[in-house]
Amino acid sequence: MIDQGRFCIYINFHQNFYWQQFQFVLLLLSTNHHLNTITEDTNKANPVVLLWGAGSMKHYHFILVHGAGHGAWSWYKLKHRLESAGHRVTALDLAASGTNTKSIHDVHTFREYTEPLLELLASLGAHERAILVGHSLGGLNLALAADRFPDKISVAVFLAAFMPDTAHRPSYVLEEYCARAPEGAWLDTFFTPIGKPDKPLTSMFFGPDFLSSKLYQLSPLEDLELGKILVRPGSLFLEDLSTSSNFTREGYGSTTRVYVVSKQDLGIPPEFQRWMIASSGAHHVVEVDGADHMAMLSKPQEICDCLLEIGAKYERA
Repeated sequence: MIDQGRFCIYINFHQNFYWQQFQFVLLLLSTNHHLNTITEDTNKANPVVLLWGAGSMKHYHFILVHGAGHGAWSWYKLKHRLESAGHRVTALDLAASGTNTKSIHDVHTFREYTEPLLELLASLGAHERAILVGHSLGGLNLALAADRFPDKISVAVFLAAFMPDTAHRPSYVLEEYCARAPEGAWLDTFFTPIGKPDKPLTSMFFGPDFLSSKLYQLSPLEDLELGKILVRPGSLFLEDLSTSSNFTREGYGSTTRVYVVSKQDLGIPPEFQRWMIASSGAHHVVEVDGADHMAMLSKPQEICDCLLEIGAKYERA
């Protein structure tokens, strides 16, 4: 049965021998995401399987936006998985992050911090759309980008990320987060005032205890060590965001938003993630079990599968 470029195949295996051989083929197809769903009934002598999926595989453009202090490097496990599935992936460094040559002392506003993402979206073709994925503070970068380029974004995915609304100033979710954090929650994170008297700014540098206890507690030790080496001083830009205009309903508010909850996140607790979802609204919510704050490192395959499902559901040509 073929319907508008999609297919449905019904197979009745008369011998379990052939079913066992076909299971291997299913595994290969599923790994490469040619199939969206596999429904099977194997509790019988003649196994039955129902396959359905896209008649031709679509290719998406994923733009991956890292969190505070991190860089494009934090997506290394996810990037190659998405590319192996046939998709285009851009993992960028925001200003003063990763290999970007600026220092946090050179970045005075959240917009300046977001400039690499804004420049990338501005460079896309007239009819080109991308799937934006923002992690942690990167959710606010997504919101700013969506406010400027709503037509360039097919769906904005917030991965354990700060997700603002349009009713409050952009700093609101960060202020709520800080207000709800228990005393001592930042552990050995180092905060330093670096702004000017007329333009205050506070830098933030995650210490090894905070990284290991709050962000990477379920990630492989190698990834934790990588983070300790590569994390740079960043900022929440609270001072700047508190004086910025609300994100608009016509821009950011019109963007399709999906939230991915990391259920074992100790950096942004799941309860706070769900509060943001209730306050800001999301078209779809996915919860990933066993994921710490660095979900793309602790559960890379699950996040990859999740993004491919989101792409199939929401991406439009």
